[in-house]
Amino acid sequence: MAIEKPTAAGQKRTSRVKLTEPPAVATRGSGSFPAERALDVLREKARRAEEGGGAERVQRQHAEGKLTARERVELLLDEGSFEELDKLVEHRCLDFGMADQKVPGDGVISGYGKVDGRLVYLFAQDFTVFGGSLSETNARKICKVMDLAMKMGAPVIGLNDSGGARIQEGVASLGGYADIFLRNTLASGVIPQLSAIMGPCAGGAVYSPAITDFNVMVKDTAYMFVTGPDVIKTVTHEEVTKEELGGAMTHNSRSGVAHFAANIVVGFARFGGRSVGVVANQPAVLAGCLDIDASVKGARFVRFCDAFNIPLVIFEDVPGFLPGTAQEFGGIIRHGAKLLYAFAEATVPKITVITRKAYGGAYCVMASKHIRTDLNYAYPTAEIAVMGPEGAVSILYRRELAAAEDSDALRARKAEEFREKFANPYVAADRGFVDEVIEPRTTRRKIIAGLDMTRSKRDKNPPKKHGNIPL
Repeated sequence: MAIEKPTAAGQKRTSRVKLTEPPAVATRGSGSFPAERALDVLREKARRAEEGGGAERVQRQHAEGKLTARERVELLLDEGSFEELDKLVEHRCLDFGMADQKVPGDGVISGYGKVDGRLVYLFAQDFTVFGGSLSETNARKICKVMDLAMKMGAPVIGLNDSGGARIQEGVASLGGYADIFLRNTLASGVIPQLSAIMGPCAGGAVYSPAITDFNVMVKDTAYMFVTGPDVIKTVTHEEVTKEELGGAMTHNSRSGVAHFAANIVVGFARFGGRSVGVVANQPAVLAGCLDIDASVKGARFVRFCDAFNIPLVIFEDVPGFLPGTAQEFGGIIRHGAKLLYAFAEATVPKITVITRKAYGGAYCVMASKHIRTDLNYAYPTAEIAVMGPEGAVSILYRRELAAAEDSDALRARKAEEFREKFANPYVAADRGFVDEVIEPRTTRRKIIAGLDMTRSKRDKNPPKKHGNIPL
């Protein structure tokens, strides 16, 4: 092998070095560092990393009803599949006595493994080490697995259990958060990102899970908020517990950070072995009306499916948008437009089945034929109209009803006439807005056939940097 060496004059000369002999191996009694001792050092460092913050803190973690980060990783991944990265990384902070407080791994476990045989990358914050707080090196470990996940096209999972930024490191810790946020943003729509909130997640730390595609929270031990109860009490004099402010039930039923809006159902299913995303109105809640929360929830799910080329199957039973001043003042126009935008923008196969009501603007929004839905089916029980018969009669026959001796009988008769003439699937079918009126028992077969037909679908949006969805 040729090696170039600089001369005194700055020139280079070539010398030949033979690499045919293997390097000498240290043996017992030699002056070299013994190989056995080197292995002992490695094993000791690995042991310290696996111990986390020590037995006492691990015991405290268990007493609070929480598993350690390493236990969580072992339970999540397929047995024996985890390959840890940066196990021996330590922080570089020298202030506030931190030079004497170093733990290999530095409070986060990162690497890759398999879930049900599929490659995933993950990181798990270790609350037993500095409260799982984020340091500069800690953040670099997380960024490394996110970068690898992007290169390999594999999902990334974050198990969050952290007290926030490591105060001792100041702006270096904040910079670490920003580095993670950037990667969350760049990875959005490229690889699936999933967050599990297993413990505290406060301050700036909340924005990484907020960007990811799905958030799961553990009841009673997980909480998320930008400012905690103590700060809120100081500033606004409101008294609230951590659970009330940012617990799992709060974010599942009110804020929508984890899940919410029971009047629309979203999830994944298989038809004929093919994965699909399902969006369905839930008439048992708010009669299935679309409100602000349902619109936001549905829009985000639709965009996820479109980003990862997952076909959409929609079951429609919607009487319209929820009326009321709270909805109007809250911006139902803007939020409802998000769901419309998401369905219209989506280029994946889309199949809609109208089971019952499809009234007004909500009919247009829920993947109607007019916004590029590939197949639109309706049951014989479907009612497709500008509004329901009762509401329509009140407007169309206002004078007649006011003058009638028996207004209730007249209203009922006119409502039935309206239902037979307009509130049915056949007017829409006559105009091609519904491709076929089907018997309910044929639903599965029709959907499977439709998915097979649209398997080679090619559709695209106009060239542009990006759209401007009404956020």
